[in-house]
Amino acid sequence: MRQPETLPQYFLQRVGMYDYPKESIRQKEYGIWRTWTWQESYDMVRAFALGLMELGLTREEHVCSVGDNDREYLWAVLGVQAAGAGITGMFTDAIASEMEYIINHSDSTFVLAQDQEQCDKMLEIRDKLPKVRKIIYWDDRGLWNLENDWLISFDEVCELGRSVLDANATKFEDEIWKSSKDDVALISYTSGTTGLPKGVMLTHNNLIEVTKKAAELDARYDTDNHLSFAPLGWIVEYALGFAPHVIYGIIMNFPEEPETVRENIREIAPELLFYNARLWDQLLGLVQVRMNDATLLNRWLYKTFLPVGYNMADARLNGRNPGIGTVIANAIGDALVFRPLRDQLGMVNVRSAITAGTVLSPDHMKWFHAIGINLKQIYGSTEVCGGMIGHYDDDIKVASVGKPFPGLKMRVTEEGEIHLGGDTVMKGYYKNPEKTAEDLDVDPDGTRWFKTGDAGYIDSDGHLIFQDRLKNMLRLATGESFSPQFIEGRLKFSPYIRDVMAIGDDTRDFVTALIIMDFGNVSHWAEKQGLGFTTFTDLSQKSEVYALVYEAVSEVNKTLDDGAEVRRFALMHKEFDADEAEMTRSRKLKRNVLAEKYGEIIEAMYDGKDEVNVKAQVVYQDGSESVVETDLRIMSA
Repeated sequence: MRQPETLPQYFLQRVGMYDYPKESIRQKEYGIWRTWTWQESYDMVRAFALGLMELGLTREEHVCSVGDNDREYLWAVLGVQAAGAGITGMFTDAIASEMEYIINHSDSTFVLAQDQEQCDKMLEIRDKLPKVRKIIYWDDRGLWNLENDWLISFDEVCELGRSVLDANATKFEDEIWKSSKDDVALISYTSGTTGLPKGVMLTHNNLIEVTKKAAELDARYDTDNHLSFAPLGWIVEYALGFAPHVIYGIIMNFPEEPETVRENIREIAPELLFYNARLWDQLLGLVQVRMNDATLLNRWLYKTFLPVGYNMADARLNGRNPGIGTVIANAIGDALVFRPLRDQLGMVNVRSAITAGTVLSPDHMKWFHAIGINLKQIYGSTEVCGGMIGHYDDDIKVASVGKPFPGLKMRVTEEGEIHLGGDTVMKGYYKNPEKTAEDLDVDPDGTRWFKTGDAGYIDSDGHLIFQDRLKNMLRLATGESFSPQFIEGRLKFSPYIRDVMAIGDDTRDFVTALIIMDFGNVSHWAEKQGLGFTTFTDLSQKSEVYALVYEAVSEVNKTLDDGAEVRRFALMHKEFDADEAEMTRSRKLKRNVLAEKYGEIIEAMYDGKDEVNVKAQVVYQDGSESVVETDLRIMSA
């Protein structure tokens, strides 16, 4: 067989490796894990690709897709790419107007919409999607009696594809081999924290190179299990799941529902696991809260052996001999505490765990290493296929994001901006040559460099220290500089804090913060304390909850440089919401939107006020809504 250079070509090679029914995909349905072999996957991808071509999909066109991670989504992506077209994923919780922008901007001619919910969004904006020929769905619940010639089922497309096989049995593979490594495989839209999302054009070669280089840090095998759950509107699942699946043959496991991911992870016990920083935050908070509820014996064991785990992790991370006493004590702690805990988390088989998205604080990193989880940071962006910098097994520094993957490059300009270079750098922004020229440099030797807009520096060991977005690096009127993201990460080590926005600029003398409590953990704590409450807003303004968060802020302030401490904070009456444009769909803060929307609260913190009156929309357990006024408290730390 010819040397593959696209993902569908690697898929053909992988299928040809097995002359026996080797499992390729598992998906849990109705409480049972079902299995599909590589040959069965091949049959589905071939049928779908041929069906799309019969419907008129041509090479270099684009197809948008929205749905939960499942086998049909994977087959659809490979089918679209096999036909020579590019795929664009959208977030399932995006509203219709957000989808309208991406579908039209990407010039998509077909949309894959999983179920009735997503089809309803498409029908809502049908008149605004002039280029879309068909909407293809694969979960027909609620769509049985809907007659609409714009909609067609996944199975109908596959049947259409199978009907042409006899006439041209080689068309599928012939079409696959027409593609080249420089063809666009994926248009992935950026999160758009300050403007409209940009369409990042990633080639087959970009995705293949990032997969191969990442595998030099963490080897992948065809016996490895991967649970696919990262949102498919984000680059991560394509780079850590779909591409390694066809290149290295890892087994794709799809959860029964998005809500069952943690349960399914425990059942699968994958060898390599990715969570974004927010999920690692939540996981740590969950363990901390459950330990507070554990039996007296289990709490004693945890408090006794966790310091031993920290000592063991500290020795390993710093290349020191931990000493025989620490080794023995840690082995006992692992048997009694850490291994059972890893088992509960579904990480008993994990060789490497990965965090990305935003930088995880050193406190979090140390805790996971203390309980025996080999957690490593990856740094990058959509424009470089997700990650180009990461930790190597024998060279992990919890304060850094690591070193370049093999064969890739990094540099930091005099202004402190991080640039990333190599084969994983995007082709450009779709229909935006001006921004492409602004963000890309090409060396005389052909190396493509992406200007990240992030601030950082390279330490004496060659590790990259990420600080924040350049535009977010702030200086106070006193001359003190600080990184909001660093402060936010340290505060989120508390199990009672879910989100934070640290605030300060050259017109302010000190740092303040808007803090979102973790409602699940705080409400659980409140119930144990016998503290009554009705709503999120009501609970957030309790003096006891303020005292709880005050302790966390005070502890973090002890670790911050003089002048960078959080001097005042407010516990917000509601969570930051992507539907209200306060966050991106990948959960990044839209700081300019938040600063404007909550400007009155921010000004009150700096004016020395003890409270400010705000209006809040309340949703009750029965689904009813009302708008209430509340006095939002402000506390000095």
